[in-house]
Amino acid sequence: MKLTMGEKLRILLKRKDVTIVELSRRIGTSNQNLANKLKRENFSIGELDQIAEALDCEFEWYFVEKRGDRI
Repeated sequence: MKLTMGEKLRILLKRKDVTIVELSRRIGTSNQNLANKLKRENFSIGELDQIAEALDCEFEWYFVEKRGDRI
């Protein structure tokens, strides 16, 4: 079973020891807005890039073909 984006973000927050409140402060949004996005799985690519930067990591997004090529 694949993890949802919200599940991945929660894992990353736990590993980085950062709360949703702290992350929302770092990315300049309200705690409620971020919590709602996590619940609805409603993130733009730009927001995911911003979250990655705030958590000192990189967000890589790509398509993976059946033969394994990433685009």
